[in-house]
Amino acid sequence: MEIVKSNFTEKLDEIAEAISQASFLAIDGEFTGLDKQGYGHTNPFDTPEERYMKLRESSLDFLLIQFGLCTFRLKEDTQSYEARPFNFYIFPRPYTRQAPDRRFLCQSSSMDFLVQQGFDFNKLFREGIPYLTQMQEDVMRDSLTQKHEAFAKFSSPAFFSPVGGEIGPGKGPILIPDEQKEFIDNTCEKISKFLEDSDGPKVLQLDPCNGFQRKLLYQTVRTKFSAVHLETKTGDKKERFIVVTKVSSDEELKKKEKDKQNAELMELEEAVGFAKVIKLIKESGKTVVGHNMMLDVMHVVNQFLHPLPQELAEFKELVRCCLPRLIDTKHMASTHPLKEVIPNTVLANMQQTLEKEPFTPAKVELPEEYSRYGEATERYHEAGYDAYVTGCMFATMANYIGRNEGNPKPVVEASSSLLEPFLNKLFMMRIADIPYLNLAGLDLQPSRDHVFHLSFPKEWKSSDINNLFGAFGNIHISWINDTSVFVALYKKDNAEAVLKALGETRTLYQLVPYKVYRSSQGESSTVPVVCSPPAPPSITSPPEHRTPRPLKRHAPPDDDVDGDTEEVLQPVGKKLRSAGDTGGTKAAGKEEESKIPEVVPQLQLDNKTSSSEAAEADSTGMFAVPSNW
Repeated sequence: MEIVKSNFTEKLDEIAEAISQASFLAIDGEFTGLDKQGYGHTNPFDTPEERYMKLRESSLDFLLIQFGLCTFRLKEDTQSYEARPFNFYIFPRPYTRQAPDRRFLCQSSSMDFLVQQGFDFNKLFREGIPYLTQMQEDVMRDSLTQKHEAFAKFSSPAFFSPVGGEIGPGKGPILIPDEQKEFIDNTCEKISKFLEDSDGPKVLQLDPCNGFQRKLLYQTVRTKFSAVHLETKTGDKKERFIVVTKVSSDEELKKKEKDKQNAELMELEEAVGFAKVIKLIKESGKTVVGHNMMLDVMHVVNQFLHPLPQELAEFKELVRCCLPRLIDTKHMASTHPLKEVIPNTVLANMQQTLEKEPFTPAKVELPEEYSRYGEATERYHEAGYDAYVTGCMFATMANYIGRNEGNPKPVVEASSSLLEPFLNKLFMMRIADIPYLNLAGLDLQPSRDHVFHLSFPKEWKSSDINNLFGAFGNIHISWINDTSVFVALYKKDNAEAVLKALGETRTLYQLVPYKVYRSSQGESSTVPVVCSPPAPPSITSPPEHRTPRPLKRHAPPDDDVDGDTEEVLQPVGKKLRSAGDTGGTKAAGKEEESKIPEVVPQLQLDNKTSSSEAAEADSTGMFAVPSNW
């Protein structure tokens, strides 16, 4: 069901009912951009704190402009789900001059991607649902309250009394400057003629004027004329003017003013807009499911609830307060036991996998009024459809886990203890050895003894680095800037030999272990690893040597259509650079010619690495915790 500004108020009760009846909720978002720093800003060897700060600083100037919500209600009699998908267009339209006027960035690749997917930008700008955060709503509500209280005081006879007015700026009537007297006198004469004409119109629209002139008119007209009601309105060209209405008594005047104040409060309620949906989700406490949902969560919290804090620990606490039960289906599919039977976790590919053996697709029904996403319809990258697909995939994977664990019911509910190991773990893109951000505790701190920080002259390129490490097997290069990289060995046992051979002080380069580099940056690399599984035993996965491409869905045109593409890191030969260092080479404009002198001793090391050795993934049984984390 498509929800825009014109039908939002009408459908809000229906949305609230769907959320309250749901067994779990699935969400998805589409954005005006992903990373203003560009490809290569994030690094496969980021710490969780670094990744959070990079996303916070780089992506939150963009807007979430389409939000998908799909509610899933379990029907006990048929052991199937009833799904109600909603697709919201969202745009921060200021409803008054005092309301926030949001500035935001657009990334050309993201906008082009959305256009190719049929995104309706005309509908977004014309019919996008406005919103205010809780803080903005509180400020605007306080402003209205003060305005209404000021009017009550302004209407009091004591306000105009020489002894009754309060002392201080703005506390009593304003003296009319000489240059404004003619304007005020002419306007009062016009109002006087309007009131004398008993058979004439009951409403008079004054000429547009500025805020100071309107304030002078309000106090002067209320002093001279008792049988009028004044109201400021905005014209088609955003000009502001006063409308004068005849009233027969003080009671009618008070009623009109009360109606005006109520209309202002209703206007504020409309401005709160889409934030009401997020409040409903927050207050429900239901399990919220998403696919590769870290950016979705960050945008939802920042855009509709509360500004994101500087520290990762505070962010985790904030998210747990707002969305206490989150499950990321991309992390779920990348984890044992599902990892062995789901080869590709891109949304569309993953959906196809889950429709075949060994899976049994969850039974999901769409009521007639929600049949926009029927079986024959594919609308990938429309947020409502992606949320619907994500929820269906979650239900299918949950049922698969239930069958493997001997669950007596065919349907495993979102609240089941079998799914607790996945709870509040958000998939981490492009970090091979930290598969998720743990919102509920300490993050994994993997051993990176096989990783080195290398600094070198600006003229160096990938082939020079490959030559330097040529005797030690294949490597993965991750560019930091033009003069430094992280280098990871595929043959981890060669770390000590590398340090002995290359770790001495050199004229052209400097090589230090990852831990030493982190310590020099003032960061601890010795945080204890916490892997104790909850009850039931935790479902976790060993580190994967792969680098997904840039964040989430809006990849450049030459990337996979889904944008959250996964690319397995291939061993880097002397003429081939790794997937993770593309941005560094393009930025530096490096040419493929060697400039490094022969400084590597010819050690007797095997330089041939099979794909299985390169992966070095532990053989981990179902629900077992890998020992090498």
